[in-house]
Amino acid sequence: MRLNRYLARAGVASRRKSDDLILAGSVRVNGKVVDLPGSGVYPGRDRVQVDGREVGLPDSFQYVLLNKRVGTLVTRSDDRSRTTVFDGVDNLRPATVAVGRLDRDTTGVLLLTDDGEIAHRLMHPSFEVEKLYEAVVVGMPDEAELERLRRGVRLEDGLTAPARVRLLKRGGRRPGAIRLEIGLHEGRKRQVRQMCAAVGHPVKSLERVVFAGLTTDGLALGEYRQLAPDEVSGLLSLTGIERR
Repeated sequence: MRLNRYLARAGVASRRKSDDLILAGSVRVNGKVVDLPGSGVYPGRDRVQVDGREVGLPDSFQYVLLNKRVGTLVTRSDDRSRTTVFDGVDNLRPATVAVGRLDRDTTGVLLLTDDGEIAHRLMHPSFEVEKLYEAVVVGMPDEAELERLRRGVRLEDGLTAPARVRLLKRGGRRPGAIRLEIGLHEGRKRQVRQMCAAVGHPVKSLERVVFAGLTTDGLALGEYRQLAPDEVSGLLSLTGIERR
């Protein structure tokens, strides 16, 4: 494991600040100063100290499910002091990050974790993890336009993969609104918004309602909770990870 990741998971500092500690000569591995940020360490075998204090990894990973609200950025910090999804979430470890991104005005399911293996697999295209969205759009798409979304829409970065698309009945949380349900395995930047705009129906509001089988049922916007053990087991199974 890279030393900066080890320090972040141990709760010492973020990876970037851990690099600063390493460069400053504050970190020792097996009694020797290590000042190269790219250095590696073997958890459970190597002894790691920061300013003379021994540090170790937590016994378990952190998994937090957040119902993202409008106007929040999916980033650990913002140089313009805008609100991020991490603001107001208590007791997050420095190594805990968001799995994938939602744009500032998209709401819904967002997973925060320091389990790098699960995070990587959930985001990797080869695992085809489905993300389900509900989009309120301008105008009423006809069947031909819905079929274009299903087959794939050509965007600036190429043709999108086939998607599950259906027109939802009017009503629900937005009475009178035209709502589409869109299921994707891809994760391109602002993909749903770009797809809908490409067929002539720009998105007015967007919510991710399911990610990797997780939903925000019971969570108000901005609220969060820890994943239950069976939910973690489900993610491990989905990504093909076997752990004792």
